[in-house]
Amino acid sequence: MISNILIAEDEVRIRTLLKMYLEREHYDIEESDNGLDALSKALNKDYAAILLDVFMPGKDGLSVLKELRLHKDTPVIILTAQGSEKDRSEGLSMGANAYLLKPFSPKDVVSTVKEVLKNKSC
Repeated sequence: MISNILIAEDEVRIRTLLKMYLEREHYDIEESDNGLDALSKALNKDYAAILLDVFMPGKDGLSVLKELRLHKDTPVIILTAQGSEKDRSEGLSMGANAYLLKPFSPKDVVSTVKEVLKNKSC
């Protein structure tokens, strides 16, 4: 079973915190701090899941998701600081598996990852 997760988040503090919590759960973590790098990694490697920030340099998270969905069905959890209901429904309609608003608890992220992966394996 694939247990590696890509964290695509431009804020170092958030990325580091998520990495720490997910590694405690025995996931292997790769990181990206911009949308172009995240898309390249997501297309060239298989991940169990991707945590994808919406507002990143290079390419925003929704654009990354849209392009990723043309090629893969990797589970994606959208992370964003500004989340209107319209943004949420747009992300989910584009193929996101879950949507978390900042500020969030790292424990909530871990439980969401587990839930998304459980649903994918069903």
